[in-house]
This record gives sequence, structure tokens and C-alpha cells, in this order.
Amino acid sequence: MIRQRQAADLDAWLRTCQASPSGEVQHFVDMLQRDDAAVTAALMLPWSNGPVEGHINRLQLIKRSGYGRMQLDLLRQRVLYDAA
Repeated sequence: MIRQRQAADLDAWLRTCQASPSGEVQHFVDMLQRDDAAVTAALMLPWSNGPVEGHINRLQLIKRSGYGRMQLDLLRQRVLYDAA
């Protein structure tokens, strides 16, 4: 359903999961239903925020590696050097 972007199957899948005896699965379905518009859009639209998340992860790693030792100028130099 996710890989083929079949948003039409989402409601049937959610109903099946809601009938599950597992409380964790039911809670997961409740959380998905709270943000139904975003979940449906994620299944229908071709865009992904994966590259953005990758850049954020890279920047956090650089920041944490120099925590307490790095001033803003050194941080800027490392970020720009890694991007090149």
C-alpha cells in the first residue's frame, strides 16, 4: 500500500487494524486517524522529506561532535566544508 501509493486502501487497512486485539496497534491507528489528511497526502503525493531529514541528521552530528569545544565560526567552517 505504501510503496505503490494506494491511498484508497488506507481506510480498509485502518478498520482491519482497529479490530486487532493488540492495544498497541489500536493506539497506532488512533494516532494515524488524528492526522488523516497528512497520512493520505503522504500516500498520494510523490514528495518526500527524506533528503531534508538527512541534512538535519548530518548537521546535528557535526554539532554534537564539537559540543562545548566549537564556536560559531568553527561550526560554520565545518558545515560549509562538509557540504562541498
